[in-house]
Amino acid sequence: MKIYEYKIAPNPLRVQMFLSEKDINVETVQVDVRNGENRKEEYLSINPKGGVPSLALDDGTVITESIAICRYFEAIKPKPSLFGNTPEEKGLIEMWSRRTDIEGISSVADALRNFSENFKDRAVPDPRKTKQIPELAKRGVMLANRYLDDANEKLEKSEYLAGDKFSMADINLYVLLYFANWVKVKPKEEHTNLIRWKELVSKRESAKVFEN
Repeated sequence: MKIYEYKIAPNPLRVQMFLSEKDINVETVQVDVRNGENRKEEYLSINPKGGVPSLALDDGTVITESIAICRYFEAIKPKPSLFGNTPEEKGLIEMWSRRTDIEGISSVADALRNFSENFKDRAVPDPRKTKQIPELAKRGVMLANRYLDDANEKLEKSEYLAGDKFSMADINLYVLLYFANWVKVKPKEEHTNLIRWKELVSKRESAKVFEN
């Protein structure tokens, strides 16, 4: 099997951090997203949406979407569990992962894709043209900042985002903070809990994937 990725992009980093936590090594193939390689026929034959990462299995099956890829590897190697063990853990991890995706990462994506000239006519990750809406860029920044407030409040009550164990929810939040820097959204001085949490997670071996 192999993973097609663009190693500095948020979603590939999410998968790489997950695989590091699992101590799983998978061959990677770099797709030059910056120069549009993901929108060329060769890669679109692998992933018609043109997104990264894509996991190509040995039998020809292709799994796209970073969380789906992570769940595939969780099923292969359940320990250590990053999606939870008990019903409560699974529910809370899924809840905070979804909130981080919808309220945080998607908001940053809206801010970037509806503002940057690099995404002209590509406001959504799809090879078909989609015009930018500048108002969504402004709203995206506002919503991302709002979510950092919420995460900071939650982290006052627990060591990690979904409880007292490191989980997929924390990987998603760490990716969000990395991605949010692209639109100049970052924790404020008053986000003491979030800053404490970021320093804690940054010491994990898996966080080194962001240094490559």
